[in-house]
Amino acid sequence: MKKYAVIVAGGSGQRMGSEVPKQFLLLKGKPLIQYTVQAFLLAYVDMQIILVLPVQQLANGRDIIKKMNAEERVQIIAGGATRFDSVKNGLQLVTPSSIVFVQDGVRCLVSQTLIRSCYEQAVDKGSAVPVVTATDSIRIDEGADHYPIDRNKIRIVQTPQTFQSNVLLTAFEQEYDTTFTDEATVVEAAGNKVFLIEGEYNNLKITRPIDLFIAEKLLEMNIHRP
Repeated sequence: MKKYAVIVAGGSGQRMGSEVPKQFLLLKGKPLIQYTVQAFLLAYVDMQIILVLPVQQLANGRDIIKKMNAEERVQIIAGGATRFDSVKNGLQLVTPSSIVFVQDGVRCLVSQTLIRSCYEQAVDKGSAVPVVTATDSIRIDEGADHYPIDRNKIRIVQTPQTFQSNVLLTAFEQEYDTTFTDEATVVEAAGNKVFLIEGEYNNLKITRPIDLFIAEKLLEMNIHRP
């Protein structure tokens, strides 16, 4: 089947304390987004990348892709006001009868193993949403009261969230709702069951300075891509 990776990289550097959007911060001398794109290019030789960027960063994105010599396999499109809008914009370039990965641009240590596992399950079941089990104690805070819940029942959701194109394209025909926090919630709202798959703890989302430090150490140890 055709394969598309919609890589959504519309974030800012606010929580990183940086003026540079976090997807363009340097990790071992390369922009974060370059690692993400490269992982998908290497996972499958027929993978097509749709890179969704803020409109003011389109030229920067083109420069990075040109330096990677990946222009033939990467299309760049402007994002929208919300993640939903950005993904929807990217899906305009997807053709039917394909498998679509939706990836956070700053999950730059995603492994080719996870990408391939998500693809295989999506072909078989229609979807693959990677998750990991919570390792910390969890409490629900309801203002005046709070209470613990069983952390063994908590799953932390990652990307790439992977779907058969007919499922995802139809789901994104819905109007935006504030309950849409990721692609799985959009697909479920359209009446489809979503299937989970085991994720990877090294599949970090670079959000704060400590995440960047951890990612650097994982790269140095060469253990981020099994």
